[in-house]
Amino acid sequence: MTRKKVRPPAERRSGCPIAGTLDLLGDKWTLLVVRDLLFYGKRRFNELQASPEGVPTNILTDRLRRLEEAGLVRRSRYQARPPRYEYLLTPMGSELISVLREIIAWGKRYLPGIGSPPPGAFLAPPRTS
Repeated sequence: MTRKKVRPPAERRSGCPIAGTLDLLGDKWTLLVVRDLLFYGKRRFNELQASPEGVPTNILTDRLRRLEEAGLVRRSRYQARPPRYEYLLTPMGSELISVLREIIAWGKRYLPGIGSPPPGAFLAPPRTS
């Protein structure tokens, strides 16, 4: 399996900020990982994997790696043997709160049957590391 890397500026589809952002965040899993880190306080791989959407293990591993390479997430070892890590949003990653809040508001307005927003979605952003 090859690992996708965040495209450097020279390899992006275009200079458009929407296209560039979608190159990093525009799949069906990445913003859900950010959501879980930001609103649900999940930090560990098994916590993220237990989300109701059921992200496959290989996809979760890839998305966490991409977010780390892009500087949105920082990985921190919490256990030496076997090595285990937790994932923390960086200040840049935490700035996605306004994007997610807008997606929540839009979904509540236009998608029938949408449930409640995540807990704390409209409170102050969490502390970053």
